[in-house]
Amino acid sequence: MTLNISNLQAEVINSTYSDIDLIFELFNNATEYQKKNGYDLWPQFGKELIETEISQGRNWKVLDENNVIGFFSVLYNDPVIWTERDKDPSVYLHRIVVNPEFKGHGLMQIIKNWSIIHAKKTARKYVRMDTWGNNKNLRKYYIDSGFNYIGQQYLQETPGLPPHYGGSVLSLFEIEV
Repeated sequence: MTLNISNLQAEVINSTYSDIDLIFELFNNATEYQKKNGYDLWPQFGKELIETEISQGRNWKVLDENNVIGFFSVLYNDPVIWTERDKDPSVYLHRIVVNPEFKGHGLMQIIKNWSIIHAKKTARKYVRMDTWGNNKNLRKYYIDSGFNYIGQQYLQETPGLPPHYGGSVLSLFEIEV
């Protein structure tokens, strides 16, 4: 799917196994940015997680011509974070990471527009996402990008889930489609 945002003519396509090294390079860049700015840090995502997302067609890359602007993942259920609201048919956005060379070029608008179209095509009612609860700048960014701020969710440690879920405070966002 091709979307026009600002000066970009972006295409959103499924990631492939050949993208894994770049995905992790961008994750590392994002973590360094988080450290430098005093934000909560992303956990170290396992290669198996990303390989599973790719094999299931749930990891996406955004291209402008031959340049990778960024990557993101989708889920169609997220009960740990969204609890009772998870009963609503939704597209959940996760692990949005931007290529630093394209920071400020509208990646979030591209992902938002794509996800709304994707939600409609897959008969979903919402596009939802979360971020760290104490990152006020990122919360404002997502609100300015057109997401409705729902509030905060305090997560409990849950056996079988990655440890970074336990004790986290997340800000929740959604768009009704």
